Amino acid sequence: MNTTTSPLVLKGISSMATKSILLELTKRYQDKSGIEVIIESMGGVDASKRIQNGEAYDMALLGSDAIDRLIQGDHLLADSRLDWVESPIAMAVPRGTAHPNISSEAHLKSAVLSSPSLSYSTGPSGVYLEKLFDRWGITPQVKASLVVPPPGTPVGSLIANGQVALGFQQLSELISIDGIDVLGTLPEEIAYITIFSSGIPKAVAADRGRLSAVQSFLKFLNSPEVESIKKNQGMMALRG
Repeated sequence: MNTTTSPLVLKGISSMATKSILLELTKRYQDKSGIEVIIESMGGVDASKRIQNGEAYDMALLGSDAIDRLIQGDHLLADSRLDWVESPIAMAVPRGTAHPNISSEAHLKSAVLSSPSLSYSTGPSGVYLEKLFDRWGITPQVKASLVVPPPGTPVGSLIANGQVALGFQQLSELISIDGIDVLGTLPEEIAYITIFSSGIPKAVAADRGRLSAVQSFLKFLNSPEVESIKKNQGMMALRG
């Protein structure tokens, strides 16, 4: 009788903001441990829905707010949230176009109002920006010039092809896109850092071996050896 067992493969789901860094980190982890980790990346809203609908994943890697909601909805283990990286919001314009002054909150507000078209993602950064625009009292003007990115389409791509004159997205999603100039992160007085966290679906707890393997990978995401990867991807290790 053949008693050979299949090699362990872990499956996760993430938002698009961490797609590139997770591709690099999972390869590093497989080289180190021999365990393959496959992460499916998509819009954060869609990822949450798939977890809620009971699709089989070993881990969820989303914004901390989304992980908290999934825990509260009894879709993830109550004590499984683990924060693993921080990501700032940045801004970009098409390459070769004029760079607006975004050095202060007042200057950024002026740049937003004068831009003929704007775009931002539907994830945590977009939620923050909508609150910011509402506080500034310019939501109607923003909506008039807003270009909503189709599902799975990075804001940076809309900037690169000229559909958008000024775009906001996680720095990690902008730095690798050709055809754009990254202006920098939001001014200090309104800077916003998204915390990305992990959570473990409740079904995984029934398999102690798989649960241990998942926990080992998630611990690796917070290890000192991957801090340089986070920095190169426009992200930051947790500041504590």
